[in-house]
Amino acid sequence: MSTSSSEQGVSLGMPQLPAPAYPDDVRERLERDARAVIARYPDSRSALLPLLHLVQSEEGHVTRTGMQFCADVLGLTTAEVTAVATFYTMYRRKPSGDYQVGVCTNTLCAVMGGDAIFEELQEHLGVGNGETTGDGKVTLEHIECNAACDYAPVVMVNWEFFDNQTVDSAKRLVDDLREGRPVDPTRGARLCTFKETARILAGFPDERPGAVDESGSAGPASLAGLRLAKGEAPPARVVHPRDGGPHDTAVHEPSPTEHLSSHDAPHDTSASDPSHSAGPVAEEGE
Repeated sequence: MSTSSSEQGVSLGMPQLPAPAYPDDVRERLERDARAVIARYPDSRSALLPLLHLVQSEEGHVTRTGMQFCADVLGLTTAEVTAVATFYTMYRRKPSGDYQVGVCTNTLCAVMGGDAIFEELQEHLGVGNGETTGDGKVTLEHIECNAACDYAPVVMVNWEFFDNQTVDSAKRLVDDLREGRPVDPTRGARLCTFKETARILAGFPDERPGAVDESGSAGPASLAGLRLAKGEAPPARVVHPRDGGPHDTAVHEPSPTEHLSSHDAPHDTSASDPSHSAGPVAEEGE
């Protein structure tokens, strides 16, 4: 006697219903914005990436409705849109927080304390990788590289840099975000919400007064090689001997412009967080 699929524990399921449509007023507004984006490109399908940012700015993540909208206005299939939306990690596929907190756990950041920061933030916030706090404020994730190795370990919030972090400074950062206290990145414009960031990434101007002027440029550590190439003498820096012996090198005191954020940790990250030392555990030769 044969058994049914349900008796075998197999669910055939039902076809997925079509994505719900945006309300008429929302779709009208998005279509107006989409036309402005598409007009920048000789081939309309080239506008897919900024349009995904546009629909992400509407709901805080890329929904099936958003992907259907992109397919409709670009004359693509939903399969083509989905393939792109699922390839890039900058597009969120589920509801997320007002602030995307990304901790770099790639090699240099990891050994400088990034792994410890990520582990502690998970416990501190009570969330796992890619999860959002209950108040909807913070989504925590580890990132393979923030492209800022010269400021390791680095944390990014809505793609703005927070350099030279420690466990304590990172915990203070997320606490301030959740409490609505002012938070200034080390480099770049002051923070806005993830939805607002997504609209800017879609190519629309940042309308906050003075925000564009705050965007700044590369930090001093990033420009060290350029200064050397120009023949400029680098400032003396302390290199602590591993044996703890004396040293005669003068200490370089960072100028105010080198640390623009109140959430920036000291340069000597491992020294400022001794419980998570970045140096070797054993003496050389052991």
